[in-house]
Amino acid sequence: MKKVFLLSFILISFLSFRPKEITWVAIGDSITYLNDHPEQTGNRVKKGYMTMVTEKLPHIKFINQGHNGWTSGGIAEKINELGLVSADVYSVFLGTNDWWRGRPLGKIEDYQNNTGNNTVYGSFRIIIDKLKSLNPNAKIILLTPLQRGDFVYISNMKNNAYGSYRAKNEQNLAQFAEAVVNIAKVENIVALDLFNKSGITLNNMVNFKRLKDPQTSEYKNFKYPAYVDVPFNPEKDEYPYPTEAINMTYDGLHPSDKGNAAIAKMLIKEMKKL
Repeated sequence: MKKVFLLSFILISFLSFRPKEITWVAIGDSITYLNDHPEQTGNRVKKGYMTMVTEKLPHIKFINQGHNGWTSGGIAEKINELGLVSADVYSVFLGTNDWWRGRPLGKIEDYQNNTGNNTVYGSFRIIIDKLKSLNPNAKIILLTPLQRGDFVYISNMKNNAYGSYRAKNEQNLAQFAEAVVNIAKVENIVALDLFNKSGITLNNMVNFKRLKDPQTSEYKNFKYPAYVDVPFNPEKDEYPYPTEAINMTYDGLHPSDKGNAAIAKMLIKEMKKL
């Protein structure tokens, strides 16, 4: 009888201290999407940030709502068609494609006044309103866009873009990161400032960019910022990021395992509070 009582006590104690299972919907662009599509990274990425988080916190189960190449405007436009479900926690990791495509950032008043999908501030209002409607008690975590170096798509070098060291449409990517932080303050929710606090910077995006030296026409490894003004011809040049160039990103934009670990570290710290 004592053994039965003891076993029952142990079982009840185990169940009492076992963390409750938490559902996490991660909304984002290609950085989120690639978590479940490592083959599209040339298998340079083994684990995305969501997988890393749930390995450390196995009671959290994620649903990947990453959409390759999408802006916050695209997400907002299709918000009722994405199959979003009620969850305990939502993360929103958008903004880098908005910047590159030159979408108007707008002002915090666009968010506060719900002016629609014409600005990034307005797009975020649509997205966050939808999440609140799915679960008013859910925790919402906003992630700012990362800094970015010169991007060259590993499967199609014609798909390339300069880094956040230069403005696009007279807007700096830092302003988009600041907007995400401003929205979080208005909503009294968490913003993880990856742009300024992740440790992923222009200096460590890649170890180097391999380009033809304009003086000698020989390939040379250029570090940031030396590579900024060196021309790259996607039709004739070799891929500028061989594996030994990989640092925080594998292609100048998308996080490597090392970069994903930096993102996961910040998320884990916050999700431990759930």
